[in-house]
Amino acid sequence: MSNSPPTPATKRGTRKAKLRDRFKCPPELGAVAQKEWDRIFAELTRDADLLQAVDQAMLAVYCAAYAEWLEATEALHKYGTVMKSPTGYPIQSPYVSIANQKAQMMLAVAKEFGFTPASRGRLPRISNDNPDFLDLQPLTL
Repeated sequence: MSNSPPTPATKRGTRKAKLRDRFKCPPELGAVAQKEWDRIFAELTRDADLLQAVDQAMLAVYCAAYAEWLEATEALHKYGTVMKSPTGYPIQSPYVSIANQKAQMMLAVAKEFGFTPASRGRLPRISNDNPDFLDLQPLTL
């Protein structure tokens, strides 16, 4: 057994495991949303501690919106953007507005989490690979 201090990578892995234990995907999310949750969670916890427990609901909103956007987009591919009204006139498919609404919701949350290039530039860069990052070791007396 080694008495050497933990490496930054070990610390990062431990923090990520603890965060995953506290930060559970809501069971109400469907399969597509849960898959997106896993993908986004991995990205947000890869380099820095960007997530807090209070972020769980907003991440769930993003993932649910993603799943609904994907469903509406698939329906658009299948049925098209225009349909006939009951009177026979062409009208816009309701899937167009659903897809647009869910895309707007995803974009709003994405900006908060730094998923867009512009919003990512506004996030603080905290990384253990950064030479300016001070890695404090536990004080032993």
